[in-house]
Amino acid sequence: MKRALGLICLILLQLNIHAAKLLIPMDDVQKEHLKAYGITYWVLAQGGEGEWLLNYRGGSFMFDYLKNIEKECLIRGVTYEIVPDATANAIYATIANPEINMERLKLLKAPKIAVYSPKEKKPWDDAVTLVLTYAEIPYDVIYDDEVMNDKLALYDWLHLHHEDFTGQYGKFWANYRNMPWYKEEVRVNEATAAKYGFQKVSQLKLAVAKKIRDYVLGGGFLFAMCSATDSYDIALAAEGVDICESMFDGDAIDPSAQSKLDFDNTFAFENFDLITNPYIYEFSSIDVQPNERRGITEANDFFTLFEFSAKYDVIPTILTQDHTTTIKGFYGQTTAFKKKYLKPNVIILGENASLGEARYIHGTMGKGTWTFFGGHDPEDYQHFVGEPPTELALHPNSPGYRLILNNILFPSAKKKEIKT
Repeated sequence: MKRALGLICLILLQLNIHAAKLLIPMDDVQKEHLKAYGITYWVLAQGGEGEWLLNYRGGSFMFDYLKNIEKECLIRGVTYEIVPDATANAIYATIANPEINMERLKLLKAPKIAVYSPKEKKPWDDAVTLVLTYAEIPYDVIYDDEVMNDKLALYDWLHLHHEDFTGQYGKFWANYRNMPWYKEEVRVNEATAAKYGFQKVSQLKLAVAKKIRDYVLGGGFLFAMCSATDSYDIALAAEGVDICESMFDGDAIDPSAQSKLDFDNTFAFENFDLITNPYIYEFSSIDVQPNERRGITEANDFFTLFEFSAKYDVIPTILTQDHTTTIKGFYGQTTAFKKKYLKPNVIILGENASLGEARYIHGTMGKGTWTFFGGHDPEDYQHFVGEPPTELALHPNSPGYRLILNNILFPSAKKKEIKT
């Protein structure tokens, strides 16, 4: 009889475990916020499904309990909790309450990720590739050849590495024109332009920018940081207009270039002024200049995330999931966006209101979406050319890096119908 009762208890215990959920909390309890996204991606890549509990404990993830998921959490050091079925139902009931700003999303697939980046080594690193590698999320590196040969359709999500789409080589000419890496960049880009029948690199980059625009119009997800944000829109606005000085393309700039810009072509920005001086390390008036941020130091440089309605503004809510609403500021070639140059339909996700600058913005284009994030590296306040990359093992709970990873999982999410 005792043996039979023990067997029954063991069976009931096993049934209870199989009925349980595995919760990955994303509040301050979590020891490895960044790797938690990697666990979620891994589950989806294995053919599993999950849920994103928006605004619940910092935007937690939950799955049906499986031993292999628990094992993977242990291997990667990700904090997790085994939640009994009754507790999971109570969580769902809380989220479903119309008076509580939470939502429950189904995560259905692992998005196919591409990073638009030159194949040759650059003397600076990219926050997105750093965090993808740290979180163990796979990605492909593509560049102009793949874009021109229509390979973008193979991917759900595209990140633009710190690219200059205006054909001015990042405006590094003044300080770095004699460096071997700069000369190699010029050589490679000129050869690629000639390969596709363009006389100038600026014409090649415009063609690439338009291919990316078509990718978004068709339903793609675009994410960009630093100079890839404003230089992309500048290139689209300057279609058919020479905005490059002679050291970049061999002939003089169009003296009427400013008046010929077409802001109807852009994603995010309008009515900005070009900065064409090759000795100034800026593309336009969109970016907030250091001298316009008087009194701002690393100790007091922060921006704030907006709170959105999780049940009605689902996409902005996804993109702002974090365990804090206050994020450390950080510089880049493009640090922040002056709000007066934003188009009316742009959604500001994060801002420094006192400075009038938007740091994190989002919008739709056709069937797709785009997100622009100002700055170079969320955990390196001023990253200079040639400095070593950030060691993310020292920043496993970085709120700024979490914003990048929110975007990566965005294509996986589908709003789930909640029966009340």
